[in-house]
Amino acid sequence: MKKWLRKWRLATVIAVLALVLSGCGEPFLSALKPAGEVAKQQYDLILFSLGIMTLVVIVVVVLFAIVLVRFRRKNNSEIPKQVEGSHTLEIIWTVIPIIIILVLAVPTVAATFSQGDVSAMDKKDKDGNRENLVVNVRAHLYWWEFEYEDLGILTSQDLVIPTDQKVYFNVESADIKHSFWIPPLGGKLDANPENVNKFFLSVDQDKADDVNNIFYGKCAELCGPSHAYMDFKVKAIPQDEFDQWVADMQNAEEPVPTSELAKKGEEVFNDSCISCHAVTPSNDTPPQARTAPNLADFGNRETVAGILEHNEESLKEWIKDPEQFKPGNKMTGAYPDLKDDELDALAAYLMELKVGNE
Repeated sequence: MKKWLRKWRLATVIAVLALVLSGCGEPFLSALKPAGEVAKQQYDLILFSLGIMTLVVIVVVVLFAIVLVRFRRKNNSEIPKQVEGSHTLEIIWTVIPIIIILVLAVPTVAATFSQGDVSAMDKKDKDGNRENLVVNVRAHLYWWEFEYEDLGILTSQDLVIPTDQKVYFNVESADIKHSFWIPPLGGKLDANPENVNKFFLSVDQDKADDVNNIFYGKCAELCGPSHAYMDFKVKAIPQDEFDQWVADMQNAEEPVPTSELAKKGEEVFNDSCISCHAVTPSNDTPPQARTAPNLADFGNRETVAGILEHNEESLKEWIKDPEQFKPGNKMTGAYPDLKDDELDALAAYLMELKVGNE
């Protein structure tokens, strides 16, 4: 008995801890800390639904308790009046669920249609230019590509967007099914290889300030052995800073190494890497030919391969053996083994790939 009681207490403690920890989360990664219009609307729906269902549970528990107490069997008690086939009860327990479903359905359907309205995506001004920012998102095993088609900019792994406005997305996949998800900004959207899904997100500037303008995005669809490591970063910045970033990217030129080591690294890159990777933010290459991440502005990124610290040591470890970090990635075995001095030079060159930070 005591042994069973100890196990019951331990199970209770674990259950309580799990419940408490389930509500924890960093603001840059938690869906429970909304940072934009879409996420806030979805969060409010969650709370609304949770409130309705909590009320239902309370009513059911109270009725259950009343029945247990009032109609419990007693010694020599008479059998209570039977109510099988009561039309009144049948109407009550049929109508109440219908009302609950309608109460839940109306705001949910309204929000779904509101968030699915992407008609403004193609709205143009008198000069024929889109009035809203549109980003083409393309998922790969296991990285993300972001194309600002109207701006002539192509990047990967770091998504840069302005705050306090709607940003529209065309989402697709280059290989298998993925799912585009930035938890604090809104629900996930499937990235399919055969069709394009569309939606919009927005970021509140004050929420971006709370996380130093960096949010984290993930793949939310099991897509292979490195699904858990298919991350990307979202830089949400004010409009004037975004305009400056756009100007810097549009005016970017071929990178020029500034040291002898970086110059040697450029030679290594041209011999081993340039057939797959680009180093300028141009979107001239057709989508079908983009087999590896664009490395423009690599020196200013937040991470290496989306998951490692952004420094030369991590970069060299990644280049040397990408399979140990992202099993099943397409970079493994795609280039010849490099000597240590070649790795040093290549890392120095890549870390100098910066746009707008001279």
